[in-house]
Amino acid sequence: MKGVLFDLDGVIADTSVYHFQAWRKLIKDHFNRELPDELEVQTKGVSRADSLTAILNYLDIKVTDSEFNKMTEEKNDVFRELLANLTPANILPGISELISELKAHNVKLSLASASLNGPYILEKLELINTFDAIANPSKVAAGKPAPDIFIAAADAINLSPKECVGIEDSIAGIKAINSSGAFSVGVGNENELSEAYLLYPDTSKLSYEQIETAWKKHN
Repeated sequence: MKGVLFDLDGVIADTSVYHFQAWRKLIKDHFNRELPDELEVQTKGVSRADSLTAILNYLDIKVTDSEFNKMTEEKNDVFRELLANLTPANILPGISELISELKAHNVKLSLASASLNGPYILEKLELINTFDAIANPSKVAAGKPAPDIFIAAADAINLSPKECVGIEDSIAGIKAINSSGAFSVGVGNENELSEAYLLYPDTSKLSYEQIETAWKKHN
């Protein structure tokens, strides 16, 4: 195991809740409609544009391309406002310890997030210098569940996906890791993430030794 490809929202920090809060405010402001809790799973781990498409399809609302683009920008402004108070205290349990162990074993770290705010969030968490690379989601052809972002994240640290582990909390992300050829580690609900090769209920249980052993067996 030479590299670990990290998702961000729900893996490194729980910023996914802010995403949905921002979408809720946007839809309330524009259409005076409410978004149900169950819609959040469709916006988890995917790009801003794919999230808005899913929301508008659910609400059966059509907008012009220019309105669509303006809404994605507006949502991002709201999201960044919500992130303003983010600090290292928001790093999820177990992640700092896992990162320290990976660094001690010379494992490279690459960010494979659909969020264009990845660098900004890592700066707020004071992890920007800890990561060896950040894959740019705007440069990949297709978002999760396509494997593109994980292939790009592995390439950014000069590794093949087969030499890497990917850590995700969404089914779209797990599918993307598996399709890329990397070893998938899921964090979350067993029913939702059953396709993960290795599964943990939450980040506090992540273990370098267990992940390394499972990766070796898989390969």
